[in-house]
Amino acid sequence: MWQNLSLRGRINLLLALLLALGLAVNIGRQVAEAGPRVQAEDQSVIRLAREFIEMIVADLNEAPDPDARLNQIARDLSRLRHVSIALHDSGGNPLTPPRLGADGDARGPPAWFVSLVHPEQTAVSVPVSIRGKPGSLVITSHPDDEIAEIWDGIVTQLEVGSVVALALFFLMMKVVGRALAPLQSLAEAMGKLESGHYEARVAPGGAPEFAAICTRLNHLAATLGEAVEEKQRLAERAVSLQDIERKEIARELHDEFGPYLFSLRAHASALAKQADGREPSADAVRKHGSAMLEQINALQQFNRRVLERLRPVGLAELGLRQALESLSRLWRESRPDVAIETSISPALGATGETADLTIYRIVQEALTNVFRHAGATSVSVVIEPVEQAGGRGCARVRVSDNGRGMEPGQKLGFGLVGMRERILALGGTLNVVSGDGGVTVEALVPTAAT
Repeated sequence: MWQNLSLRGRINLLLALLLALGLAVNIGRQVAEAGPRVQAEDQSVIRLAREFIEMIVADLNEAPDPDARLNQIARDLSRLRHVSIALHDSGGNPLTPPRLGADGDARGPPAWFVSLVHPEQTAVSVPVSIRGKPGSLVITSHPDDEIAEIWDGIVTQLEVGSVVALALFFLMMKVVGRALAPLQSLAEAMGKLESGHYEARVAPGGAPEFAAICTRLNHLAATLGEAVEEKQRLAERAVSLQDIERKEIARELHDEFGPYLFSLRAHASALAKQADGREPSADAVRKHGSAMLEQINALQQFNRRVLERLRPVGLAELGLRQALESLSRLWRESRPDVAIETSISPALGATGETADLTIYRIVQEALTNVFRHAGATSVSVVIEPVEQAGGRGCARVRVSDNGRGMEPGQKLGFGLVGMRERILALGGTLNVVSGDGGVTVEALVPTAAT
């Protein structure tokens, strides 16, 4: 049952139990104090009655008619509220009629309560002697009024306490309901987020803790919405990049590969005609053969460039270190005026095929930008292992130059934008910082788990 109750139901049930327990403890305290209170009242009344009787009886023998005087005293004292006084002879037989019980009262205390707080009546015998004839006055306590007063107090406390407890309970139910009202809105908002409606928001309200949770949920929804939009943009950008690369490859194939093939076909056709002739010309054959060799060499270079764009030659066979050293060596040979310093940490280890290709492309794009735009005299390439939050391994790639830097407001080139989107898709980051001392390209590339 407890597990099936809502948080509001559990709090309300606990409040009801606490209020009922408090009321029960208060009533129990009054019932426990009722017995000693009645007993103290008995002792006090009997003590006063005994002292009064002893004072009256002391002068009884001097009265003209002591017996009549004693009977009159017994009748007068029997009308007291809390005690009854009866005259007994020497044998203990009552000489005065017993005291009549009080009329039944619908609001009187129940019998079980009377027996609980006053199980036995208290009686005290005061000896008297009239002209040498022994007798006694028996004082009996009757705390009915005191017991009724205590019972009325308990009933009143129970009624008033119940009303107050119910009022407090309904008031606390209202307060708890208002305090937990944001939970319903939070649940609805989470359901919308689960369905993909990232525009869902919750109005902060209730206690400061709930208001903080609502604010954080709104921030989470906004972040998720931005992440989904960024993911969609990356997917669209990836498709766009693929289309652009295909168009460029198709254009190069059409503009360069096609003319070479046409030229080879023309020379091959000329050689075939020479072979069909009666007297083939050696010079003509040599000329067409040399032209064909030149075309084939050009096709091989063109094929190498296309393959390099699709995938670096030797990266899979030689590994990342040798491929980067080969890339740096080619740039040193073409630009001997620029010093290139490459440092790859020995602790880098295996990074995985995807990370290797990404690191190579970052260095290649950064060096291309340096030699095209920076006007630098030195370039530093540093690759070292780092750890992201969560313990995931990454390779940090930093390419710095001492060139002129970027102009204020200048946007990144197409190559670096494409690299940033590629790295973001892998879960890494790429930042470009430009200053008076040149440009620094720094990327964190997630590596394969080893």
